[in-house]
Amino acid sequence: MGSEQGEKTRIVNRLRRLEGQVRGLQRMVEEDRSCQEILTLLSGVRSALDATADVILETYLLECQSELADRPDEVDSIIAAVKLARG
Repeated sequence: MGSEQGEKTRIVNRLRRLEGQVRGLQRMVEEDRSCQEILTLLSGVRSALDATADVILETYLLECQSELADRPDEVDSIIAAVKLARG
């Protein structure tokens, strides 16, 4: 349980940072900052969001790993999760 709680904390912390970055984007637009600055931060937000999706997917796969041996049909749900994570 400690490892699961650690991953949950890690994911929540990433999401909080992302929330702050998105608020920063909103402020930048409201302040009429340059498009280059806004796009640079937007690119960073997109990368951070993808990295967070990777952590969530990795956690999901590690949790499901033991079930795969017993339930081959679980592979379909894993493929669906990968597709969701990749957009």
